[in-house]
Amino acid sequence: MSLKEDFLPINGTDYVEFYVGNALQAAHYYINAFGFQPLAYAGLETGLKDRTSYVLKQGKIIFVLTSSLIEDSPIAKHQKLHGDGIKFVALWVDDARSSYKETMSRGAKSFSEPIVQKDEHGEVVTSGIFTYGETVHLFVERKNYKGIFLPGYRGWNPEYKKPDVGLLYVDHMVGNVGWNEMNVWAKFYENVMGFTQIVSFDDKDISTDYTALMSKVMSNSNGRIKFPINEPAEGRKKSQIEEFLDFYNGPGVQHVAMATDDIVKTVSELKSRGVEFLSIPSVYYDTVFERVGSIDEEILVLKKLGILVDRDDEGYLLQIFSKPVQDRPTLFYEIIQRKGAISFGKGNFKALFEAIEEEQARRGTL
Repeated sequence: MSLKEDFLPINGTDYVEFYVGNALQAAHYYINAFGFQPLAYAGLETGLKDRTSYVLKQGKIIFVLTSSLIEDSPIAKHQKLHGDGIKFVALWVDDARSSYKETMSRGAKSFSEPIVQKDEHGEVVTSGIFTYGETVHLFVERKNYKGIFLPGYRGWNPEYKKPDVGLLYVDHMVGNVGWNEMNVWAKFYENVMGFTQIVSFDDKDISTDYTALMSKVMSNSNGRIKFPINEPAEGRKKSQIEEFLDFYNGPGVQHVAMATDDIVKTVSELKSRGVEFLSIPSVYYDTVFERVGSIDEEILVLKKLGILVDRDDEGYLLQIFSKPVQDRPTLFYEIIQRKGAISFGKGNFKALFEAIEEEQARRGTL
């Protein structure tokens, strides 16, 4: 798609907002474990009466952690139903009004008409549409704003900080949807948001002896936004997608993939801070070179850390997946380093899924 035809130009991911049970403690976790840096705060001290939000940043990644201060707010209801999870995937655009108008004219369901927020640093325009489940895409236009995050937020600079771990930007974000809904939502991204399908995986690509799923990867025109959409497929036992849907009580964001340019260093640091990753069977590494050829990294180092490798026509990638980061087996993270590869690690799916099934078996949900 040429820029001329692109009715929804997107500059990148603006921020990801989570609804959580305790924003202060969640912020402490992401600072300690993942190396995010404190950025901004909004709450009682800034005039809010119903919620508290902590904003964290690492590289170009911004996480907002929000919890309710009152019993029956939409935030509290969302957190009660889904547990800690992602509510907003905010997209950075040059024109939030046009983004809203174009998507609504193509059949989007409105979350918020364009709103102008102002303070002494300028103005931000936001608008929003619903996507799968209760997930919302916010369009954020900040070209006339010089503040730290958004109007209503103040700088947050606590004494306690931890060094970052080398995370750079959001590579992609994966959504889990219900049975037979993948094509519905792929069409939504194509028709409503102008995305194109760049990859498709069926149950033959993504399966083990017990479980399976299907996936389509949707991308915007400049490739900065990539949304794989997963749905369950028939298997002998309950798949990870079914487990997610059961515990999240519906569709939602399954994982956020965050890029690094030194995965060995990043993962080593994350592990030293207590982040737990899936355990990959050691036999996986016996045939890595046969499958991916020569790589720069030492295979014994990758094996020790549990980092997976895959290759496509453009190069290779390295990736690893965390265990769920909250009590419910829902949201987790992927750490990825691309060395030319533009794919998503198809060659690793079987090993990855078997590792996930081991965790499901421990939880009694397989």
